[in-house]
Amino acid sequence: MFVGIGYIIILGSVLGGFIAAGGHVAALIQPLEFVMIGGAAAGAFVVANGGAPLKATMKALPTVFKGSPYGKAFYMDLFSLLFEILTKVRKEGLMSIEADVENPEASPVFGKYPSILHDHHVVEFICDYLRLMVGGNLNAFEIENLMDVEIETHHHEGEVPVAAVKSLGDGLPAFGIVAAVMGVVHTMESVGAPPAELGMLIAHALVGTFLGILLAYGFVGPLGTILEHKLNEGTRVYQTIKVTLLASLNGYAPQVAVEFGRKALSSMDRPSFKELEDHVKLTKK
Repeated sequence: MFVGIGYIIILGSVLGGFIAAGGHVAALIQPLEFVMIGGAAAGAFVVANGGAPLKATMKALPTVFKGSPYGKAFYMDLFSLLFEILTKVRKEGLMSIEADVENPEASPVFGKYPSILHDHHVVEFICDYLRLMVGGNLNAFEIENLMDVEIETHHHEGEVPVAAVKSLGDGLPAFGIVAAVMGVVHTMESVGAPPAELGMLIAHALVGTFLGILLAYGFVGPLGTILEHKLNEGTRVYQTIKVTLLASLNGYAPQVAVEFGRKALSSMDRPSFKELEDHVKLTKK
């Protein structure tokens, strides 16, 4: 929603100012300029990101038009799930959660939290490290190190679409200049034409520079920033799970372990202690 609103503000401001200054919008409608800029940018994008990076970018781009799934409600469900699992471990032992970890889709514990169960990456992360805890062959330090490696790998993978889109945005002004230069070359070929016609050709050429800069900083560049924000939000989820599980592994009670995880969140997403306590009680009932 905000992407669309932002695009409307950009177009309204640029075109509105142009019209108010006496310009004619029809002069900006140059399909061939779009073909040159868009085609060259698309070709360079394929060259730079062919294969897996291209697939990852195409998969990530639609998410910029969706809101973040990682809000306060998500974290309250996440903490409730972790609290319930860790409480079960504390009361019945680590082996009591073996069935839940091996098949979370059929687990009555995970089944209470569809928002968590829907995110298979988060579920896989939780189950993998609970499985290691059940095995009992690794200490807290070794598990923490393994978590850090996995989170770092996940973050690096998520940076591929971010870098691809930002690189595309950085290149658009240059492709706009290429289109403008082509227009100037065409103008020089028509140097014997009447002044009015030459002025029109020069105006068409300058549209290329205008489009390249506008597309770069008004449309494509912000998409890279959104993808970066979403990547950081996803990484924060794993960091929160890590802090909570390690606190439990180090001997803290489930209530305290969950509080460790709650403190790892930013103020925008962090539920208050009372909100989380009430949510856990409601879920248990």
